Amino acid sequence: MQTSLIDLSPAISVMVAGLLLAVGPLAWVMFRKRSTGPLARFHAIAMLTLFLTFDLVMFGAFTRLTDSGLGCPDWPGCYGQSTPVAAHADIAAAQAQQPTGPVTHGKAWIEMVHRYLATGVGVLIIVLTLSAWRLRWTAEQNLLNPWLPSTILIWVCLQGAFGALTVTMKLFPAIVSLHLLGGYTLLALLVWQAIRSGQANGAYKPLHAIARTTWLAIWAALALLIFQAASGAWVSTNYAVLACTDFPQCQGQWLPPMDMQGFEFWRPLGMNSLGEPISFQAMTAIHWLHRSLAMLTATLLGLLAWHCSRSPVLQRHGRALGVLIGLQLLTGLSNVVLGWPILAAVLHTGGAGAMIAVLVWVLASTRPYAQKATDSTMQHDTRHLQPEYSE
Repeated sequence: MQTSLIDLSPAISVMVAGLLLAVGPLAWVMFRKRSTGPLARFHAIAMLTLFLTFDLVMFGAFTRLTDSGLGCPDWPGCYGQSTPVAAHADIAAAQAQQPTGPVTHGKAWIEMVHRYLATGVGVLIIVLTLSAWRLRWTAEQNLLNPWLPSTILIWVCLQGAFGALTVTMKLFPAIVSLHLLGGYTLLALLVWQAIRSGQANGAYKPLHAIARTTWLAIWAALALLIFQAASGAWVSTNYAVLACTDFPQCQGQWLPPMDMQGFEFWRPLGMNSLGEPISFQAMTAIHWLHRSLAMLTATLLGLLAWHCSRSPVLQRHGRALGVLIGLQLLTGLSNVVLGWPILAAVLHTGGAGAMIAVLVWVLASTRPYAQKATDSTMQHDTRHLQPEYSE
């Protein structure tokens, strides 16, 4: 049975489902903050959206890892319906033809829940944007920049477009990888928004000054981490995790046979750019590069975490980063030696997002010294810098 890849007839129903998912948490936050001011309520909504976006990234990983990305072969609904219940007959027919194929009742539900959650996050971001512009027009002091949530709204719309392309292009590795990186970017933008709204509300202290070298090192670490996350996305979307099932060697060798065709960016899943099946050596190359970069990234981030943990201002962040590095190493190793268990793989994706969030949190909360400070000045500033969280 041929199914149109884009069928907008259930779009309104899917949006209503997302709205209903967003209303509950939003009403709970508004009730708890009913006696506070508009800035406090805005900050609470920003934190809620950040939390649910992190959950969405994790559930997106679960959707990918359970091979549920094509659980509904059209978009935004499922066989032109808003729920798998309404599409029961079509799903059953597809499952009868391929009992372990991409379309089953379980996979359809996982895929549609992911879409509902994504729509719910989109609703919350719309609320953030409208609230920011309302505060801009009505508040006596313009403490919030409405362009930041507006940018986040544009970005989440792009994410939705990539979600549609993920389905219509049949899990094209480049599209799926960019979709995951877009999720991390959305997470980073929401962290920045949460910090800015917290500072405007007085929940967090103003910007703290740190040494310019430390500030630049954090930016460099974030860039390296994003590159590493991109290589991890490429491993996952090409299903190359099990190309090496031993550690620390790969296939019993430090440098196994590899084929660079694995890094051809624009090609279908499981194929090279010529339309031929991708070789096992190409899968090995994808895995080996990610593993090698992981060792470099963990070492450099570990040094940064140790340096930050010695600073009164960055101590909490340094310790959190150190714990997350340990989690990443543990889950990454588990993926290899335990045969890619779903729990470890989902936690590995979430750990990368959490590390990005920690680094962005530091960057949004600090500023570099305007000029090179003397040792005495730096000591004086260190004594007077306060933790970023208000007591």
